Amino acid sequence: MGSTSESVVDMIEASSKVHYSGFHMNGHINGVEPSALHGTTSPASADIQRQPFVIGVAGGAASGKTSVCDMIIQQLHDQRVVLVNQDSFYHSLTEEELARVNEYNFDHPDAFDTDHLLSCMEKLRQGQAVDIPKYDFKTYKSSVSRRVNPSDVILLEGILLFHDPRVRGLMNMKIFVDTDADVRLARRIKRDTSQNDRDIGTVLDQYSKFVKPAFDDFILPTKKYADIIIPRGGDNHVAIDLIVQHICTKLGQHDLCKIYPNLYVIQSTFQIRGMHTLIRDSQTTKHDFVFYSDRLIRLVVEHGLGHLPFTEMQVITPTGSVYSGVDFCKRLCGVSVIRSGESMENALRACCKGIKIGKILIHREGDNGQQLVYEKLPNDISERHVLLLDPILGTGNSAVQAINLLISKGVPEGNIIFLNLISAPQGVHVVCKKFPRLKIVTSEIEHGLNEEFRVIPGMGEFGDRYFGTDDD
Repeated sequence: MGSTSESVVDMIEASSKVHYSGFHMNGHINGVEPSALHGTTSPASADIQRQPFVIGVAGGAASGKTSVCDMIIQQLHDQRVVLVNQDSFYHSLTEEELARVNEYNFDHPDAFDTDHLLSCMEKLRQGQAVDIPKYDFKTYKSSVSRRVNPSDVILLEGILLFHDPRVRGLMNMKIFVDTDADVRLARRIKRDTSQNDRDIGTVLDQYSKFVKPAFDDFILPTKKYADIIIPRGGDNHVAIDLIVQHICTKLGQHDLCKIYPNLYVIQSTFQIRGMHTLIRDSQTTKHDFVFYSDRLIRLVVEHGLGHLPFTEMQVITPTGSVYSGVDFCKRLCGVSVIRSGESMENALRACCKGIKIGKILIHREGDNGQQLVYEKLPNDISERHVLLLDPILGTGNSAVQAINLLISKGVPEGNIIFLNLISAPQGVHVVCKKFPRLKIVTSEIEHGLNEEFRVIPGMGEFGDRYFGTDDD
């Protein structure tokens, strides 16, 4: 046992040294060729992991959208950022339309080749380089194209970006630049007369006939879809600084966290990676497996408790000073999914003295055939916040059944926090899509599921290894 303990200490110490994370190594995972992991991910989950963070910036013409994009790009200098303009996707005018160009409404949704925009965006999101057309506003035709390479961040800018739900669905963040109409008109006059060789009379006529009605009919109504509204455009430095901070936070998260705001992955450290290395090692003894699993579970539980509501309170310290703090959530209980979930109960009891813990037993047979076998829950569970305990989220089917049971007992979806050690992308998709108000807290996202619906790389049958029944 002494040599085993020494090897464990050596592994933890080694994990503190500088090393390359297994998440991004030219397609390799911890030095293993992707082809060596048969059936580890579905194509859909692999695509999700490669997708960039897409930001849509919409607003009226001359509202300052481009200035906002330029300032974001400048502050994201450590990231690969590309700007795609909706203006690049105007339809080229026919000879008949050119003859009556003053009657053509460039501010109408039909003026854009949205299908081409969607095609280019889909390729960028899949990590492919694309040729973006360049629209000539003097000839009213698309001329040469520019090559755009895949990037960490895609800024998509245009007046009508939020009009088409297909385009909105591409975005991780939607920004609406809200600028006074008089300011927008003044900017438009200056831009069109100096850059596009138009006389002021033509500009004003187009504004009153097309631009303003289109803004009222098509652009302004899409303001409701925005996640963030920036008054004054590029002049609002405070808003842009906050947006950049949020983007940097998202870029530091797992890709699934960019898609599902109700998914929380605790920040990885070398200690956490070292503990994961130990519990995933098939040669780790039961004693060490339990010890390091308990440490990780405690971290997940503490992180989950941080998402509970609190009330502010003040106390008097022994020095007679006033300390302004918070009071813990009192109406709380745990629910473990038998049997692996019972391994998380001790950590929860250590953090929450006297907490009530219910139990759910769900029969598992492959990917389907889930059925509830047993449940014992607190009578007043509908009045409590619930921490649902299950160390591994695989397909998500058992989790969905457990969550549905809690909801049927009167527990609000937003009062449920699902705690687990590792999560497969497939299970995350299933649970987060079905229950968008529930929170998932996990310590690592796995590569996927194999043909037997086992989590890969995983850690085997968690319950058997934890309770010592893997040799039965």
